[in-house]
Amino acid sequence: MRKFFLGLWRVVSFPFRAVWWILTRLFRTIKWIVTFPFCAIRGIHRFMTAVPEEHPLGDTFADLVQDKNARQSLWDQIDAFRMHLLRAVIGLALSAGIAFIFAQQIMEFLAQPVGGLAQMQVLGMTESIGVFMQVALLCGFAFSLPYIVFELWLFAAPGLKPRERLFGLIAIPFSTLLFVCGILFTYFFFLPPAVDFLRNFAGLRLDHPQAKLYFTFVTNLLMWIGLSFEFPLVIYALTAIGFVKPQSLARQWRLAIVIIAVAAAAITPTVDPFSMGLVMLPMIGLYFISIGLSFIAYAGRRKPEPEVEPEAS
Repeated sequence: MRKFFLGLWRVVSFPFRAVWWILTRLFRTIKWIVTFPFCAIRGIHRFMTAVPEEHPLGDTFADLVQDKNARQSLWDQIDAFRMHLLRAVIGLALSAGIAFIFAQQIMEFLAQPVGGLAQMQVLGMTESIGVFMQVALLCGFAFSLPYIVFELWLFAAPGLKPRERLFGLIAIPFSTLLFVCGILFTYFFFLPPAVDFLRNFAGLRLDHPQAKLYFTFVTNLLMWIGLSFEFPLVIYALTAIGFVKPQSLARQWRLAIVIIAVAAAAITPTVDPFSMGLVMLPMIGLYFISIGLSFIAYAGRRKPEPEVEPEAS
């Protein structure tokens, strides 16, 4: 009899309990929607203003050797970096997938210095597919660069001071802008004279360039000069947080030119000095611009030290 009345009560009270459950879920959802912005702002403020613990580099290595917890913490950091890197790769893959939609138009745009895609030739069955994917990957990297830099910032942010953390966050859109400026500068100012010179060098006219060689040359030039445009921002950031001093950069300018020459030789797919010089010139100019920005950052970071009064005897 008791089970009968209990079942009857459940059947009768079911609509009321269902309405109560729906109302409580609705109120909880509304409360979460209302309080989420404030909680998010509070969490972001706490994250941005948190001061990390400072450990000397020698003590850190000593703890890694002696302390098992320190070694476990190192493996945790490596695992966190792996997750950030994985998310950055996923973002790059998604951007490259979106770039596949516009890759044909972008290839036509990049082929304008030689008269368009109709003036090119392919020598293999899969060459056109490889060129297509190469251009799509370059565009995907350009689209996903802000997210990739953001993931790297998220990994490094817990170990930075609040001022350095804020500066790194502000630098993310500037890094993307500089990369795009490097690509546009290369395409409109360096690529046309380079193509004209190489197509008519020594009286040898190249009417139908090979698509693979041409797009490899163009994408490498766009990629590496675009990345070299990031160098002043990187130097400014490293100087602002105290890792680099402008005096060292100014003294080592000869060594920097040698390193730039080696990097330019590795970047350019051809062995001619003209292509190598095209890559070297903007890099050398950006290096000296970086020295100037480093002096500006160093002047803003340096503060007058308080005078120490002599102790009374």
